[in-house]
Amino acid sequence: MSHIEGTSAVPRIETEVQVMFFDTDCAAVVHNLAYLRFIETARTLLAEQLGMKLAEMATTGRYPVVVRTEIDYRRPAKLADKLVVEGWLERVERVRFWCAFQITRPIDETVIATCRQMLALIEMPEGKLLRLPPEWEPYRAPNDSGR
Repeated sequence: MSHIEGTSAVPRIETEVQVMFFDTDCAAVVHNLAYLRFIETARTLLAEQLGMKLAEMATTGRYPVVVRTEIDYRRPAKLADKLVVEGWLERVERVRFWCAFQITRPIDETVIATCRQMLALIEMPEGKLLRLPPEWEPYRAPNDSGR
């Protein structure tokens, strides 16, 4: 289940996930790579809110590509936990942008992990770096000349 919020000045999404057996190790604790899969889903939903629809990406050849991931694992999630993944556009530059994510367990309000990812818009198959769309300009921080 997912919910896309459109009332905030900064694009945000929220999606729910339940920890499945294949997400865990032999101790029934979520494996570190499973968190990145949860974030991948949230990032895809956020990209759609930003105007990058999945089907359109396949036809235009323009994709948001992860350049850097920073993640802090704060508490373990376990088998059958129901988690919420929040994602938002954190910073917009000229040719790259940052998304931030937080994974929580609502039943006890525990923050499980926090993450930031730097992305760039790439045109394939050439691998050409593109400027971010002009409609993202309102999200750029004041006095940010970009990179």
